[in-house]
Formats: sequence, C-alpha cells, structure tokens
Amino acid sequence: MPQLGLPPHPVPRAILPIAEKRLGEFPILTITGPRQSGKTTLAKLLRPEYKYFSLEDPDIREFATNDPRGFLAQTEGGTILDEVQRAPELFSYLQGVVDAGRETGRYILTGSSQFQLIESITQSLAGRTALLTLLPFSLTELQNTEKAPESVDELLYRGLFPPIYDRNIPANVWLQNYVATYLERDVREILNVVDMAAFQRFVQLCAGRCGQLLNVSSLANDAGITRVTAQSWLTVLQASHLIFLVSPWSRNISKRVIKSPKLYFCDPGLAAWLIGVREEGHLTSHPQRGALFENWVMTELLKAQCHAGEKPGLYFLRNKQGNEIDAVIEHGLDQIHAVEVKSGATINPDFFSGLNYWQNQLTHTKLHPWVVYAGKDEQKRSQGRVLPWTNLSPLLDQLAI
Repeated sequence: MPQLGLPPHPVPRAILPIAEKRLGEFPILTITGPRQSGKTTLAKLLRPEYKYFSLEDPDIREFATNDPRGFLAQTEGGTILDEVQRAPELFSYLQGVVDAGRETGRYILTGSSQFQLIESITQSLAGRTALLTLLPFSLTELQNTEKAPESVDELLYRGLFPPIYDRNIPANVWLQNYVATYLERDVREILNVVDMAAFQRFVQLCAGRCGQLLNVSSLANDAGITRVTAQSWLTVLQASHLIFLVSPWSRNISKRVIKSPKLYFCDPGLAAWLIGVREEGHLTSHPQRGALFENWVMTELLKAQCHAGEKPGLYFLRNKQGNEIDAVIEHGLDQIHAVEVKSGATINPDFFSGLNYWQNQLTHTKLHPWVVYAGKDEQKRSQGRVLPWTNLSPLLDQLAI
C-alpha cells in the first residue's frame, strides 16, 4: 500500500483543530489549496493510520478511472485520496459509498485545482463533504517553531511555502522549479495553452501588478493576448490558488468608489521570483518592495480566515481621489476593521491619512483602525493601533478568526 512520508519535524498547522472538527461532522473532508501548501502532510497528520493513494500516480489513476468500484473496495477503514481531481470519475461512486455507510471522517480528499474539484463536488458530493482551504505557512506558524524569517526582506524573498522550510531548500532554487513544474505544467494542462511564452509573460505581468487595481484590458494588451484569453487565464490562476482578487467594500459608500478588484499572489516569495528577485538583497531598494509587503499582509489575513474554516471576507476601500484603506474586514453589522499596510520601518503621521479620511466619511459605520508596518515597535495611538510585522496576533485576535 503506498504510504506518505512526512518532513522530520512538520510545522503544526493552525487549521488542525477545525479540520478535526469537520472530520467528526462529515463523511468526507476535502482540503484544497495551491500545490505544495502542505495538504498531503496535513491529511497524514490528521489520520496517519489511513490508507493513502495519490491520483498523480498513473497506475493508481488508471485503476480508479477504469474500475472505480474495485478501487473504492480497497478503501475500507479510512483513506486519503490525494489530488483527487485527477480522477473525476470517482466522485459519483464516492457518493454511493458514503451514503451507504453514513459514517463520519471516512475519507480525506485533497486537490490543488479548485476549478475541477468544486465542479465535481457540486455535482456529486454536495452536503457530504466539508471543504477547507490550506494556504502556505503563516508567519505565526513558523514563529511557533522558531523557523521564521528574521527580516522583512528575508520574508518577502523566501515566501512561506512549506518545502522551503521543511526541506531547507534555497528559495530561488525551489521557486524556479515550482514555476516550471506546477504553475506552468498544471495551468497549461487545464488551459491547453499553445503559446507558452505568452503565458509566462502574462504571469510575470500579473506579479508586477500585485497590490494594484486589476485592469484586464491593459494586462491583455501588455501580454499580447485578447481580453477574453486574459480573463480565462486569470480565472484558472485563481482556481489554482496562485492568485486571489480582493473586491472593493461597498456598503453605504457613494457611487464614486472604485469598482475594480485588486490582484494579489498566494505567496509573496512567488511574486518576488516572478518579477526577477533572485537574492534577498535585491529587495532593499526594489521598487516593488512595498507592493510585496502589502501582498504578504493580505495573505496573512486571508490565511487566518481560511485556516479557521471561515469563508474569506477580505475587501479594500478606495475612491476616485485615491483615498484608500488597504484591507477591510467586516465585524458585525455596522463595524469594520480597517488595516493600512506600510513597508516603512519608521512610524510616520502619513500612515494614518487614509484611515483618518474614511473615519470621517463612514459616519454610520464604526471603524477599528490598524496599521501594520515593517518596523519593530507596537503603539496604541488615538488614530489607530500600530503593529510591527512580527506580531499580527492582536489584529487577528480582534477579528475573531
């Protein structure tokens, strides 16, 4: 029986408690997320005694595809099915198996392509599976095991993908291979991309736009492709958890508020590699350093929600005059947490300009202001609470996520 190896000292994941809870509530737990975010390791940590099958293995995939009943007969007693979207034929048969048994926690499924996975779940496993999203490590998870980067530049250069820390692989080496194998191979397979150079250029252009308002027409023009193609590629990059879009927050806001979403990558190290950062020192004066730092903070907020089993609810606020709040998280019916992100290491009064502006505009909404910056000191100011990049816990705790 194929078995799964684990890193010598796997980093405890914040998602473990909610994953355990869901296993006790549903027949199936489905864990989705980007390639190499730790889904397989998490599944093994949850149920090390379960049988393990990877649908990436051609022989196992052929068995599951051509004889699904026979294959599932091998799964008595609890089973992990890895990259299950590779054998969509299994889903309707899984439905019959779990309906007949009615036991919880029978299967753990993992998948890196949300596009393929969600379609199959909607058709066959609705109401039978809990769905969780596992993203790369959070900074807190690494801090808990003393593996965390010691500087902002190191954090943005290395990113937070588990293999870089579990296997101690140089970040530029690992990210180069990640882009070549997973990003280009997987996405190309889904999209049936003919012009690989155009796709590579498109992904690099996306990385150069992290933290910016998404203009699909401009992105398509710069990549030399049609707008329809650009939209299709963006959709699949989202479904593969490689990028995510943050929508503008619009409750009680006038029609002047910007409607376009902002684009971010699932990992700042991946975005940094795509824009040509090959050494930590390149970030010291890099023009994209601020955007990459903002990208990292947004991923931390997203991870806190996903890893608590919550549906992501992350927004931004900006009007046509450029008055902006980088992150908005709703808190109850008439309250929001407003987060400004600043890559400077020294607290500056300008850090609060966007927060002050919207505090005056949102007269019917209570605004809880925060600033996350690249310095070391925490301060409680009348204009908002200032957090250093090394400790976002006060903010995450207040969000109740």
